[in-house]
Parts: sequence; structure tokens; C-alpha cells
Amino acid sequence: MKKEEFVEELEKLNIKVTDNQLHQLDEYYNLLIERNKVMNLTGITEKEEVYLKHFYDSITITKVIDFNNVETLCDVGSGAGFPGLVIKILFPNLQVTLVDSLNKRINFLNEVISKLELKNINTIHTRIEEFGIKNREKYDIVVARAVAQLNILLEYCIPITKVKGYFIAMKGNCFEEINKSKNALDKLNSHIEECNSFNLPIENSSRTIIKVKKDVATDKKFPRKYSEIKKRSL
Repeated sequence: MKKEEFVEELEKLNIKVTDNQLHQLDEYYNLLIERNKVMNLTGITEKEEVYLKHFYDSITITKVIDFNNVETLCDVGSGAGFPGLVIKILFPNLQVTLVDSLNKRINFLNEVISKLELKNINTIHTRIEEFGIKNREKYDIVVARAVAQLNILLEYCIPITKVKGYFIAMKGNCFEEINKSKNALDKLNSHIEECNSFNLPIENSSRTIIKVKKDVATDKKFPRKYSEIKKRSL
């Protein structure tokens, strides 16, 4: 995806990108490629591929949520910053938290944040189930992109989502996962409000964005310890 195509596709999502935001994305890309030489951040390195499969793909979340009406967002398992860092660049009004269990990735995220002079964004180095114990019902929107199976993601992410807020899972083709998540949705007092499936432009790979609404407060026994989740998922 050329930069001009990126801008055109975002316009279709009712997003107008400023010159400064485009510059920030370029700086982000340059740092990503430079640091990827010494650590595993991404297998996708060609600029047009990064703009399509990381930058544009991250912002397709706006198909199901209007970030102009959101204050706080948490990106779980943020990795190299997709989607949370891209969302922050394009929606600077947001207060964003990026959570990842690998300190090397957190160091990279902090470097990008500093280089781009982003404000109201912080990084947390921890396992998400530990983070969930201390940050219950804290965020308007919680998002995870290709981190784990949906039923496991729900247990990680619903506890930190505000009541009446949303957890949004960004996936490929995942209808089998959805069918296996009915028990988790029930136990976590949540329901799928919207499931938006589409193909990425240019290369046409399938994507599904699952928008889950949290109905009432989560039982304090969730999230369980990692060993329990791994042994017996909801």
C-alpha cells in the first residue's frame, strides 16, 4: 500500500490524516525496521507491506468504534505497537496504555513514544492476567490484535474493561473461535454486539473485528492465574 493509497483508504473510514501524522508514521516505520535488525518485532519489513498489514490494518478498528467519543484505551499484548500506537498517532485525544510481557518490546515502544513526542500514552511491562487484577473496570476500550484464542482473550480483557465499555478483538477468519466463546461470554457477563468481517484492500486477506460489550462488573475471581487459564480455559 503506497502512502497515497493509505490516505485514500483512511478517507473511506472518515479519517483525515495530517502531514504531521504521516511524518510520525514514517518515523515509526524507520525505527521499526532499524530495531527489527536486532530483535524480533515483525516479519513484515517492506514499507508498502507495513503500511497495509500493520498501519492500515490497525486502524480498521474504526469500522466498529468512534474514537472521537472515547477517552481511555488499553492495547493488550501490544507487541510492536499494533494497533495501540497507530491508533494513538491518528487519535491524539486518547489516553492510551500499551501492555506487553516482553521488556524488549516495551523498550522499543518507549523509544517510539519519545521520538514522536507523544503525550498521554504509557507502557506497562507485565503479564495481562496480573495487570487485570490491579486495573479492574478501568478502560473505555480494550483491544487485542492476534494475541490468543478469543475465549482466552475474553478472560484477560473483560476484567479491565469498564462496565458498558467494549473489548475489541482483531482477528483473521475466526468463526470457530466465536462459537467456542459462548461459555466465556456468559461467565464474564458480556455479549458480542457486532462482528464485522471484510477483506484488506490490495491483497484481500480476510479480517474480522469482534466488538464485545461488557454488561455488568466482572466476578473478582477473573482473571485466573495463567496456569489455570492454560489448564482449563473458559
